[in-house]
Amino acid sequence: MSDVCNPDTCPVAVRLDAMEKEFDRYRERSSETHRQMFDRIGVLEQDSTALKTKLDGMDDKLDGITSTVNSLASKPAKRWDSIVDKVILVVCTAIITFLLGKVGL
Repeated sequence: MSDVCNPDTCPVAVRLDAMEKEFDRYRERSSETHRQMFDRIGVLEQDSTALKTKLDGMDDKLDGITSTVNSLASKPAKRWDSIVDKVILVVCTAIITFLLGKVGL
């Protein structure tokens, strides 16, 4: 076989042309695939931003609910403390009155 091929009859040239056409088809398909991927990534980024906004709003609402629950939970404890204070005051007053009555003042 000679080192120089005739472009019209060279079997390598035919294979090279076929490979070039196949590469061009691959490039066209990959460009379309990449465009679709970037479009999907853009949609995911927008969805992620919307989801983050919703989650931030939920965090604010949960903080408000938590503070409300804590204040409601502390009210019965305050009332109980107030009742206990009054009972102690009444018992102490009764004891002092009893002792003063025994002493005769």
